[in-house]
Amino acid sequence: MSTPVLSGPQYLREGLKLVLSPGLRLFVLLPLTVNVLLFAALIGLAVRSFGGWVDQLIPTLPDWLGFLNYILWPLFVVLVLLMVFFTFTMLANIIAAPFNGFLAEKVEVVVRGEDNFPPFSWAELFAMVPRTIGRELRKLLYFAPRALALFVLSLIPGLNLIATPLWLLFGVWMMAVQYIDYPADNNKLGWNEMLAWLRERRWACLGFGGITYLALLVPLLNLLAMPAAVAGATLFWVREGGEQALRRA
Repeated sequence: MSTPVLSGPQYLREGLKLVLSPGLRLFVLLPLTVNVLLFAALIGLAVRSFGGWVDQLIPTLPDWLGFLNYILWPLFVVLVLLMVFFTFTMLANIIAAPFNGFLAEKVEVVVRGEDNFPPFSWAELFAMVPRTIGRELRKLLYFAPRALALFVLSLIPGLNLIATPLWLLFGVWMMAVQYIDYPADNNKLGWNEMLAWLRERRWACLGFGGITYLALLVPLLNLLAMPAAVAGATLFWVREGGEQALRRA
C-alpha cells in the first residue's frame, strides 16, 4: 500500500518522531553534538560583533532623515540575523555531513519497513566521509555565488531594502536542497538530476524548507532541528517518489 504524501510541517514533525525513536537515537547523538558546538560558537561571535555588523550595513542618512534609522534598524537587524544564521548553518552541515548522510541511510531503512536495523559501524560511517564531504562542497559551489550576489545587493543603498526578503526566500530553498540531498545522494542521484527533481516539486520543497528554517531559528528546538530535518527529508524522498528520479537518471 502506498504511503501518503505529507505537507512540509508534517514531514518535519514526522522526522522528529523518527529521530526520537529508540532505534535511531544513537545516530542522532553525533550530529547533535556538532550542532551544539557550532551554535555555541555562533552565539559567542554574535554577542561580540552583531551591533557592528548592523551599523556597517545601515546607510548613512542626512540629519533631516534621521528618523528613518528607527525604521531601517530593525530591517537590517533581521538581515544580519539571516546572513549569520545561514552561514553558520551551512558550516554546521559541512562538518556534520557524514553523520547526516549516515542518519538518512538508517532512516530510509526504517521508513521502508525493514525492521532488521543494522548495528552501528564506525567503518561504514568513515567510508561515507569522502563522498558526503564532496557533495557538501558541491552544495557550497551552488550556494556561494548566489549568496555573494545577495551580499553585494545588501551593501547597495536603496536596493538593500529588498535583500532581506530575497535572503529569506533563498534560505528557505537552500534548506530544502541541503537536507533532501542526503537521501538523494545515498541513492546515487546526481546533483543536477536532484535539483531538477526538486524544481518539479518546488512548492512542496519550499514548504519543507520554510518550516525547517523556522525550526532552526528557535533556541533549543534548533538543537534537534538538524537531525529532524534529515529524517523529514528522507520521508520526503520516499513519499514524493524519489525512485522516479532514479529511473529517469
